[in-house]
Amino acid sequence: MESEVEIYQGGLEEYPKPSIVLANLSIVLWIAVGTVACWFLRPLAAWVYLAAVMIMTVFVMRKLVCTNCYYYGKWCCTGWGRLSALLFSKGSIDRFRRSAGIRIAPLFYALLILVPLIMIIIALAQEYSVPKIVVLVLLLLVSIYSGFLSIKRNCSRCKMKPICPGSAAK
Repeated sequence: MESEVEIYQGGLEEYPKPSIVLANLSIVLWIAVGTVACWFLRPLAAWVYLAAVMIMTVFVMRKLVCTNCYYYGKWCCTGWGRLSALLFSKGSIDRFRRSAGIRIAPLFYALLILVPLIMIIIALAQEYSVPKIVVLVLLLLVSIYSGFLSIKRNCSRCKMKPICPGSAAK
């Protein structure tokens, strides 16, 4: 059955591999720096953060968002449409806008930055050190790039732009 959902005809059918690699490297760096930031306060918190972020990123968000996306089984801006197809059965693009994943995605990405940011600030308040400052600056830079700059560029080329409530290109 063909979908009645309007997609952006000018969007990319599949994203170029170099931009997919760059997007994934920036996300991996974001998670790694966030984990290090948590480590400064409590090593156990860093392990919990890392495990939770990996489970949410690789499994939960892929199931809740990607299975209902146009890019399911395709090379989207991160390649996660392909990953989703390997892990889960296809959903319906008609359910994309109302999916639970679309509603929790902003909260998930906010926590991806806020948890390590709060932890590194507390760690700095307890004891100042140059490595903590470096990690704080890196965390802010990679968060700005991954969470704002990169997403705006990718959303502008996405076929889901007209129906995605989280699109940064509207």
